[in-house]
Amino acid sequence: MIKLPVISGKEAVKCFEKLGYEVVRQKGSHIRMRHKSDESKKPLTIPKHKVLGKGLLRKLLRDAEISVEEFFELL
Repeated sequence: MIKLPVISGKEAVKCFEKLGYEVVRQKGSHIRMRHKSDESKKPLTIPKHKVLGKGLLRKLLRDAEISVEEFFELL
């Protein structure tokens, strides 16, 4: 099993944009993203912090319906 990477919120936003998500709005340090074409995918809320927690990153990957391995390829 591959360990989760330690990344910032800004890096996570770039990776999810490669998957087809777009920034819908931002309030404070939280960025809300929605998938452009697939409305069945859940919207993501990513804090623009220096380091994202492991649990939060795992939840974002689960909501985006991708594996850790697929996420590594986007980095």
